[in-house]
Formats: sequence, structure tokens, C-alpha cells
Amino acid sequence: MKKLKVGWFSFSCCEDSTIIFTEILNDYYRIWKEKVEFVSVGVLQKRSKIKDLDVAFVEGAITSEKQEKQLLNIRAESKKLVAIGACACVGMPSTQRNLFDEATKKEIENILIRFKYAEKVKKLSEVVTVDDQVPGCPMDENAFLQIINKYLNEFNIS
Repeated sequence: MKKLKVGWFSFSCCEDSTIIFTEILNDYYRIWKEKVEFVSVGVLQKRSKIKDLDVAFVEGAITSEKQEKQLLNIRAESKKLVAIGACACVGMPSTQRNLFDEATKKEIENILIRFKYAEKVKKLSEVVTVDDQVPGCPMDENAFLQIINKYLNEFNIS
């Protein structure tokens, strides 16, 4: 039986949408286990692979070159990419660092260097093509359910 191959990834954010996602699984796992293959979901698996995904759900903003490379790899291995939550969709509140005045930037400079953070925080669409968005902080549960149902239909999984 064909299943929707899904990945869930989280970058710089509070991971509130990941918590909502795991709560949604409490209600939908029995239905989805016949339709969805969770290929790469860090909160559910010790080991996962980022390869040949139908849909990648990506939460959070991109704060480093390393994260940018990871996101580019996720995009390359996914037919569809969905931005999850406010930081992924619009950048805020994670991108508020981009608006700091010079004095504040100077104050945090050592932290940026120590943790290899980029000078600018980016929303996902500044790095890759985003096919859909689920807004909110945390994400809108109903919007997420609509998106996953959309892709179950689009990939002909009944």
C-alpha cells in the first residue's frame, strides 16, 4: 500500500508546533498509520533519513549557514515543503535580531561567533521554495490538518 512519505524538521524556534504535531498524533495516528510513513521525524525516532520525501514539514527560522545547508538538503529530497509556524512563515519572532540597533548587535557579537550564527536570521522562503504554509505560533491545528489532507489527496493516498 502506497503511503505519504513525511518528514518533520525543526530549526530555531520554541518548537511549539512540534508539540502540537505530537498532540495531533494522539488523535490521528491510528488513521494515519495506514496512510503516512514517518520517514524522518526527530521527536519520534532515534534514526531517520532525509531521502525521497513526499512532504517535508519545516518549523523555525534559519539562523546559521549549517541550518541553511540542512534546509537546502531537505528541499532537494522533498517533493513538497511546508513552512510550519510563524518563524518559518514570516520569520518573527526569531528574526527580531535582524532589527537590533548597533549597540545591541555589538553586545551579542560574541554569542553569534561562539554558536556560529549568521549575521541575519531568515524565514524559510528566503532560502528555498515553500509550497505551503501553516501559520501561527503555535501552528494552527486546523490549517495543518487541511494541508496534510490536501497532500494525501494530491499523492492519491486513500
